[in-house]
Amino acid sequence: MRKCIAYGLAILMSVVSLGAAQRPTSSESGQTQNDGSKEAKATFHKKLNKARPYQIGTASWYGQVFQGKATASGEPYNMYDLTAAHLELPLGSMVRVTNLRNGRTVVVRINDRGPVVPDRIIDLSYSAARVLGFKAQGVQRVRLDVVRPQMMAMLRSPALAN
Repeated sequence: MRKCIAYGLAILMSVVSLGAAQRPTSSESGQTQNDGSKEAKATFHKKLNKARPYQIGTASWYGQVFQGKATASGEPYNMYDLTAAHLELPLGSMVRVTNLRNGRTVVVRINDRGPVVPDRIIDLSYSAARVLGFKAQGVQRVRLDVVRPQMMAMLRSPALAN
């Protein structure tokens, strides 16, 4: 169930973040839209980008070696879930991670403590690193934004669903 929710959130965040930056396709360019959804998306993203990040620093990922081992939350680690380890954030927190090199984003759930390597701010699951596009590099500069319940409600609102 958690895996489905995390995967759905990742897709939703990708669609919302990519949808606001794309130009209309040729079929959309002739249509007029008066429902305000594009304006709502633009306003939401402007506010999000102006918000002060929780943290900026280096992220790494962990995978097969830890597969099935207990996390700090007590659940077994699953490298295919969109999860992460952070030293300070409460377990269960949702965090939007942005790859500063390519702009890709993913929302992960904090379920473990770490990273243990100095100068790293977050350890992501294999799948989260894959979504962000830095699986091959192993480490990447990222921005962390804590996803608050109000933000999740905004993402689910009908005005932003288009």
